[in-house]
Amino acid sequence: MKLAFSWLTVLPLRVDDVDRRAAGRAIAWTPFVGVVLGAFVVGVLELLAISDISALVAGFLVVGVVALSTRGMHLDGLADVADGLGCYGPPERALEIMKDGGAGPFGVVSLIVVLGAQAAALPHAHWGVVLLAFATSRAAFGICCLRGVPAARPEGLGALVAGTQHPLVVIGTWVVLAVAAIPLGWRAVLAVVVAFALVWVLVKHTGKRFGGITGDVLGAAAEIALLAVLVIA
Repeated sequence: MKLAFSWLTVLPLRVDDVDRRAAGRAIAWTPFVGVVLGAFVVGVLELLAISDISALVAGFLVVGVVALSTRGMHLDGLADVADGLGCYGPPERALEIMKDGGAGPFGVVSLIVVLGAQAAALPHAHWGVVLLAFATSRAAFGICCLRGVPAARPEGLGALVAGTQHPLVVIGTWVVLAVAAIPLGWRAVLAVVVAFALVWVLVKHTGKRFGGITGDVLGAAAEIALLAVLVIA
């Protein structure tokens, strides 16, 4: 859990000697990190509501706070994956583009659309939906790291966590999320199902396009799942 928080937040935590076993356990803890982040977002939204600023401005401010709290890692992954998928070259060329520090047109447009939609949806979401959205977004990592899903590169975060998650653990996590969504209404349950489907399609498609997953794919999966739950629920 400490490793999961050190990866996914700006908390000053340090973990030495990280191997695949520790990385796999950390991925399993990521939905819990999502719940904590969601609770933090709920608190920020409540404070902004007291200040009586417009909902859309509050939404964009919260999106910015989340980016700062997570080092913008997932947003970087979303932009890189969009640019990689927008490349018509071979997998090697796509991976080279993703590794580059800049953001191309596909990445920029993806960030505008995803962040804009999140900002518009967050201020109007029930607090339970916010918690569900962030937990679901981090549970997306489990799908990316299922056994049998290869890494696109021999190094990096993707290589460290690829194939570390047992299918029963991942399925069990998503079943718990779906059950937790029931009190929030049928739209929340549908949102979890759609998020699962979108991440599954992303993992399959990037596997064919890049030859496996990378750390960027994990980030893109998280942002897509977060957006799906916020918009649908």
